[in-house]
Amino acid sequence: MLTNIIIVVVLAAVILIGLRGTLKHFRGEGSCCGGGSTVKLKKKKLSGQIVDRKEIHIEGMHCINCQNRVMEALNGIEGLSASVNYKKNSAKLEMERQISDSEIREAVEHAGYKVVA
Repeated sequence: MLTNIIIVVVLAAVILIGLRGTLKHFRGEGSCCGGGSTVKLKKKKLSGQIVDRKEIHIEGMHCINCQNRVMEALNGIEGLSASVNYKKNSAKLEMERQISDSEIREAVEHAGYKVVA
């Protein structure tokens, strides 16, 4: 009987710890993408004249680490500066040259996320 009580208490503790981590993950406070870091990247500065602005919607971002991964991928495109918000599942883009939607989509997908219409 005592052994069963001990097992139940240990299982309850494990479940509570798991739920706490899951809740942090869905609030965007966890390190779901292998990070653990909550460093927010600085917006990339463009030196030329802005010729186009777009907002895209992105699926799959859950935390600041996801946001940073997408932002790095987009800012890796020459002539594009991105500001990404994982809570809104969106990215605001400024471009100093014309950049195709397929090039933007490819960068986001290479980072592991999906651009949605």
